[in-house]
Amino acid sequence: MMRNVKLVLAYDGADFHGWQNQPDLRTVQDCLEQAVRRVVRHQVVVVGAGRTDARVHAAGQVANFYTTSPAKTAALARAIGSRLPKDMTLIDAAEVPLNFHSTHSAVSKLYRYRIHNAPGRPCERQQQRFVYHFFKPLDVAPLRAAAAEWVGEHDFTAFASSGNVRMTNVRTVSRIEVYRVGWEIRIDVEGTGFLYNQVRNFVGTLLEFGRGHWPVERAREILVGRDRKQAGPTAPARGLCLQWVRYDIPGLPEPNPDMLERARAARPPRGVERAEVEGKTRSTAPLPPDFDLTEEPPA
Repeated sequence: MMRNVKLVLAYDGADFHGWQNQPDLRTVQDCLEQAVRRVVRHQVVVVGAGRTDARVHAAGQVANFYTTSPAKTAALARAIGSRLPKDMTLIDAAEVPLNFHSTHSAVSKLYRYRIHNAPGRPCERQQQRFVYHFFKPLDVAPLRAAAAEWVGEHDFTAFASSGNVRMTNVRTVSRIEVYRVGWEIRIDVEGTGFLYNQVRNFVGTLLEFGRGHWPVERAREILVGRDRKQAGPTAPARGLCLQWVRYDIPGLPEPNPDMLERARAARPPRGVERAEVEGKTRSTAPLPPDFDLTEEPPA
């Protein structure tokens, strides 16, 4: 019987080359898939809610995979969690409907960017891997005023980096909150989805307002101008963290009959040794028909 398992993960992204599998590079997806396939004893494709970029962190990344393993979810969680590297942890595992997709079923997600706004570096609290050190004074008021211009459904071409390959640059940003916590300025951005480097481009642009280089009125001009060159630079990856992803699982449509039939027909593999599983090339089995593996690029 084929099952769909949802995972919630946290990781320190400093030593990863992002989420997505890349040849000869250490990625979150590759490490996670290695752990999962050693437990379920067959090849898997693990789909993530968002492809975090190199050195971007996660406190609540969501992923899912299909398996024919009969093991209880709690047992799968313990076994997978124990096989993850030291800079990753499995927070939760749950069985979900077959048509749940970590990316496409997401209702909203929140990214947090942390700025250490002080003359000295953030080494005293051992935070140098997780915050961007910006030593020049920043005024929170213009940061908030500029950010308010970007809330809502807009064409965010001005904040899409050159690697963006989406069909449309229209996205919905439901809130941008800017606040201080001690020496830190935190910028929380929630939306239904984001363009390549959109959140980091938000932050790099907001810093120009916070340091007094640009008047707040320019925030609207940048948005409607749709010219990336008129916005600010891309903020470093280390300050960005995917905090959580929200879903409406009870509101998902029912799996179609073909998907249910495939699930009933699926059988767990027998007598598969770990060495044999490790030696096989990565595959897409088992997946429902017409399953879309397309994921949005990193924020």
